[in-house]
Amino acid sequence: MAILTFLVSLAGATMFLLFAVRMVRTGIERSYGASFQRLLTGTGSQLHAGGVGIGLALVLQSSAAVTLLVTGFAAGGYLGFPTGLAIVLGGDLGSALIIQILSFNLDWLVPVLLALGGYLFVKTEGKKTRQAGRILMGIAFILISLRFLREAMDPIRDSAFLPAVAGYLARDYITAFLVGGALAFVMHSSVAAILMCVTLVQIGAIPFEAGLSLVLGANFGSGFIPVWLSRGMSQSARRIPFANLGLRGSWAVVCLVAVNSPLAAGQLGEAPGGQMLVYAHLAFNGSLLLLALPICARIAPLMSQLMPEPAAPDAGLAGRPVSALEPGSYGPPAQMLANLKRELLRMSDLVETMFRPVADLYQSGDKEQIKALQALDPEVNTCLSGIRSYVADIPEADFSRADLKMAREMVEYAIRLETAGDVAARRLAVLAGDLHKKNLRFSTEGWGEILRMHEAIMANLRLASNVLISGDLESARLLNLEKTELKRMERDSRKRHLKRLQRGERNSFDTSDIHLETLRALREFNSHVAAISYPVLYQNGQLLETRLIEDMEAS
Repeated sequence: MAILTFLVSLAGATMFLLFAVRMVRTGIERSYGASFQRLLTGTGSQLHAGGVGIGLALVLQSSAAVTLLVTGFAAGGYLGFPTGLAIVLGGDLGSALIIQILSFNLDWLVPVLLALGGYLFVKTEGKKTRQAGRILMGIAFILISLRFLREAMDPIRDSAFLPAVAGYLARDYITAFLVGGALAFVMHSSVAAILMCVTLVQIGAIPFEAGLSLVLGANFGSGFIPVWLSRGMSQSARRIPFANLGLRGSWAVVCLVAVNSPLAAGQLGEAPGGQMLVYAHLAFNGSLLLLALPICARIAPLMSQLMPEPAAPDAGLAGRPVSALEPGSYGPPAQMLANLKRELLRMSDLVETMFRPVADLYQSGDKEQIKALQALDPEVNTCLSGIRSYVADIPEADFSRADLKMAREMVEYAIRLETAGDVAARRLAVLAGDLHKKNLRFSTEGWGEILRMHEAIMANLRLASNVLISGDLESARLLNLEKTELKRMERDSRKRHLKRLQRGERNSFDTSDIHLETLRALREFNSHVAAISYPVLYQNGQLLETRLIEDMEAS
């Protein structure tokens, strides 16, 4: 019975720990996720890239999340292999620093974090303040879960079961290494797995020798997480997580053999405690970063040979994705609506492709890129024409009123997307060209405001696609709140711009018309994208027809 109670308590504490880590990461991604692309792709030297990786891991509470971000940008061609690998290696060290912070006795901080985080999340309306509350509560939950983990070990700490297992792991460090690797992979969090190992050593449940082998194994196992999660990406992008796995695995095996010989001989004297395990974890990741940074560029040719690009498909199969709509072919209602969603997603992808380089065009003014962006506008128009014709020809007798209403709502959103494409091609791209043609530059503060709006809209484009696919109410609410947040950003930027004019800043005077027109265009673009949330919100009674007061008292 004690074993069953222990397993249930351990599973509960572990799941709570994983939930808490995810909660912190979600809060940070929702608040600042749109800034990660600029941060990642703006790195210079590999040393700088390593520092960026450390900072990102501290923010995201996960080295695997950093690796997946890097892999995604590498797949899009925004990051080279050496820079991406350096960021990932820095992320591993940043993850180790998180464990150092969380390993201290911070139980006194829990009620403070819960009170402050709960107030911010429940009582405030601003996006960033609410997510700050989520982050604070997530950190409090991590600390509580670690306390639960310590308490879960109490019933069996003095039993015959745990000492037997702990003694075996201390003697057979290879088994302990493999167990640690499996633990990190199954938990999908090296932070959670290593915190568990540190806690077990701190309370005396397992000896330091077993804990060290488990931690080294967890470092190895954590390298498998992004390899597994990136399995659907291109070969060029997956080279980064595979290279990281190879480096971590090799160094972990070397360290395992190197440290267990003096441990077995008793050369370290009295067995160190859990804090020394944290220092060992830091030393492992710090030394790996120092050793691997100089050879990141040299590993690239080797990974290209080991993971070559697949052979190009036959020329007859090449080309852009074709329309999902076949005139006259409707099938059952589910198929008809699915076809429309697929075509809307294709249209949304085209609009996102047009909008993504806008920020770069404002800096470079590249005429060829502007023409390439504008060349996509006719394709978006063709998508709208296809969707409109497809819905117009639907045989009404074969479909219910609800199905026809959904189809018409998709046409309305297609019109919105086409208008958003026009904003990108005919206004934002033209404004970028004018800025370069007149040899003007925004003020540093003004450009930062525009860049943050661009990043927020990129995040909203991805969220809009999720709403289109899933029809999820919570995502629709979040998208609508993001629309309100962007309106606030536009209003605040306009006010700050006018204040800069009052201060007589030359750059603000020269670029005033372009700056204000850009703000209006960005806000309009985002409004069209966020329109996908309206049908979901109306259907669930979450949106009013008007904000006007219907009955006014006579004065």
